[in-house]
Amino acid sequence: MGEVELTILMPCLNEEKTIEICIKKAKEFLKKNNINGEVLIADNGSTDQSPIIAEKNGARVVFVKEKGYGSALINGSKEAKGKYTIMGDCDDSYNFLELEEFIEKLREGNDFVIGNRFKGKMEKGAMKMSHQYIGTPVISLIGRILYKVNIGDFNCGLRGYDTKKVNDLHCECTGMEYATEMIIKAKKNNLKIVEVPINFYKDGRSHASHLNTVRDGIRHLKVLLKRS
Repeated sequence: MGEVELTILMPCLNEEKTIEICIKKAKEFLKKNNINGEVLIADNGSTDQSPIIAEKNGARVVFVKEKGYGSALINGSKEAKGKYTIMGDCDDSYNFLELEEFIEKLREGNDFVIGNRFKGKMEKGAMKMSHQYIGTPVISLIGRILYKVNIGDFNCGLRGYDTKKVNDLHCECTGMEYATEMIIKAKKNNLKIVEVPINFYKDGRSHASHLNTVRDGIRHLKVLLKRS
């Protein structure tokens, strides 16, 4: 098999409705582009059939007991076999067939590649209006001012990175604010960061989003201000 070049990492909490299509798209991307890779699911306490469906579809599953988006991704990334990792939610809001720019930028020598949902096509209803016009733009603006990093979408969850370099950042945030902490620590440690446009789709969940607008917005702001 040789060296695993790419791990496609998905955090998961009760996503039985969409996890299968996400894994199939990720595996098809790897096959189509002749990439030696793996699909890794970091399950964060699912009580539905998500882990069983994942394994049935050829993904590797690791179980993360500590609750939270950040916990799932930090611990999942430690288990990644790939030289590079691309992370993304398994709710079908990101299309894992559309990862070419991520792997290209990583192969060019960039350490951290972040998607920008505002520069691609955004499907109607994919993002709450309060997030689209207030929350994410405000957090991103504050981040750009405080940390001098040219990122237009601090909250985008579709990201690619050099696995070892990001694991060596030793991020600690367990919730959604992990996304902000990653950028801050990457910048402070002089990682080479670039942004690519991505398309963003209405998710296929049968349950409410795990994102809490007020709670998670405050957590993002605290991380931004605490670490400036």
